[in-house]
Amino acid sequence: MKKILPILVYSLIILLFSPLVYSADVDLPGISIDFGGKSDVAETATAFKLLLTMTVLSLAPSLIILMSSFTRIIIVLSMLRHAFGMQQTPPNTVLISLALILTVFNMSPVFKEINENSFQPYLAGKLATEKAIDLGMKPLRTFMVSQTREQDMAVILEINKQEAPDNIDDLEHLQLIAAFLLSELKTAFQIGFVIFLPFLLVDLVVASILMSMGMIMVPPMMISLPLKILMFVLIDGWALVVQSLLNSFQ
Repeated sequence: MKKILPILVYSLIILLFSPLVYSADVDLPGISIDFGGKSDVAETATAFKLLLTMTVLSLAPSLIILMSSFTRIIIVLSMLRHAFGMQQTPPNTVLISLALILTVFNMSPVFKEINENSFQPYLAGKLATEKAIDLGMKPLRTFMVSQTREQDMAVILEINKQEAPDNIDDLEHLQLIAAFLLSELKTAFQIGFVIFLPFLLVDLVVASILMSMGMIMVPPMMISLPLKILMFVLIDGWALVVQSLLNSFQ
């Protein structure tokens, strides 16, 4: 498992940077798999490439969630929607699309480093496969380490009943990913709590005014929701939230 995960991640990176690498070989309408002899090696390799491509694509969402900034961004955006009091606006599709775009923006330096130091030399034949995978994983590990708290890492090591390594490079990939996810969840909830406060204040003020006026039959949400939307638009809230989210990774 320790070797399979980097291979899958690196394969995903290859697909992201060169989706047409195998376009000359893969011809979906004409696929024919035959293991009869040496003359069919090219067809077998093409079928294997297609199988590998489909496997990586099926695992791509999980890899993006596990090893990138997507988790923090989507949680904060979801909590923002709940702070408004609207359960389906903006729709899930819009929130996920925005989170993916922001993830690409935030992770672009990491992907660029992988492309320059690992992927391009590998295509040029200057690196072996194992060496290319190791170099490709280093920027991802550096990013995850920079966003991981020491106490979260200690919790994961305690769960695995292992002592803390002398060097961060000695950490297994699964341990680092688990600690990274814990840190991302904590950070996302901290940001979400700060976002909730002004909306909660508006709800409390509106509810107090309605109670003092004796209008207990009027749902406070009918009054507070338009006020919260107006306040959010006037302060250019979406730009502030996006900017704060991206700055939180610095």
